[in-house]
Amino acid sequence: MSDKQYISTSALSKKLSIPKHQLDEMLLAANFIEREDKGFVLTNVGIQNGGCMKKHPKFGDYIAWNEDIKIPNKLITQGKEFFSSTKIASKYNLSARKINLILSEIGFIERYLKGWTITVLGSKNGGIQKENSKNGIPYVEWDESIFRSSAFLSALKEVSGEAGESTQQEIENTKDSSFREKFVAKHRATDGHMVRSKAEMLIDNWLYMAEIVHAYERKLPIEEEVYCDFYIPTGKVYIEFWGLENDPQYVKRKEIKKEIYKKYDFKLIELTDDDVFNLDDVLPKMLLKFGVQTY
Repeated sequence: MSDKQYISTSALSKKLSIPKHQLDEMLLAANFIEREDKGFVLTNVGIQNGGCMKKHPKFGDYIAWNEDIKIPNKLITQGKEFFSSTKIASKYNLSARKINLILSEIGFIERYLKGWTITVLGSKNGGIQKENSKNGIPYVEWDESIFRSSAFLSALKEVSGEAGESTQQEIENTKDSSFREKFVAKHRATDGHMVRSKAEMLIDNWLYMAEIVHAYERKLPIEEEVYCDFYIPTGKVYIEFWGLENDPQYVKRKEIKKEIYKKYDFKLIELTDDDVFNLDDVLPKMLLKFGVQTY
C-alpha cells in the first residue's frame, strides 16, 4: 500500500475529530500501543490492526495508522457491560452530575468544552471514551470494576457524609507512625486546616489567600495507601513539601512517594524550605505550568 494511506496518530485524531490524548487512551486500552518512558511503542496487536512504523527526516521514527482504521472502542467493549454516570448514579441514589464531579475530583475524568473526557488514570480504572452520536458531546462509561474502586468508593462516602471518623482513623493507621508522633497537626492555618509544621501552614495560608481551593492530606486515588500534603482539584495538582532532608527514614519515605507519583503520572509540585520563603515567586509559576492561574 502507498504511504498516502497511512497517517500519524495526530492526523488520525483530526480525521476522527477526537482529541489526541483521548485517541492515545483508546489505542492503549485496545492494546494497539504501549506506554514507554519517552512515549508510545506499537504492539503486535496494533500492527495487525493497521499500524506501522514510519520515519520522519527531522523527527525520527513515529507510529502511523491506516487511515481507515476503526475506532478501538468497539474492540475494548466487546463482551463487557459498561455503565454510564446515569446508571452509576441510580445505584447510589445520586445525580449523574454528582457522579461525574466525584470522578473528576479523583482524577478519572476531565471536563471538556461540553461533556467529559477520560484521563490516563481513568483508563487504567476501567473507563472508556464515548461520544453522543447525535450531538458529538464526549462522555465516559465504566466497566463493573468501578464499583470496587477504593478511590471512587472512598470519595463517594465522603460526599455522602459517611466517611467521618473511620476515614480519619485509616489515615492515622496508614501514615508513618513515627512521623506522626514527631509532628502532630497542631498548627492552625487561616482556613482552619490543622497542619504539621509552620512550613505547611505558610503553604496552606498562601493557597487560601490566593483563593485556590485545596485539600490537606488527601488520599491519592490509587490502591496504595498514600496521602499528599496538598491537593488542588482545579488542574488535579498535588503539592509535596519536603523537609527533614537530613533524616534517612524521611528521605526513604520521600523517594517511595516520588516513585508513586511518577508511576501514576500525577501532576506534582515539590517544595523545599527555600521555596517556602519565596512562595510569591515560586508557586504561581509552578501552578501555571499545570493550568492553575493565580491572582
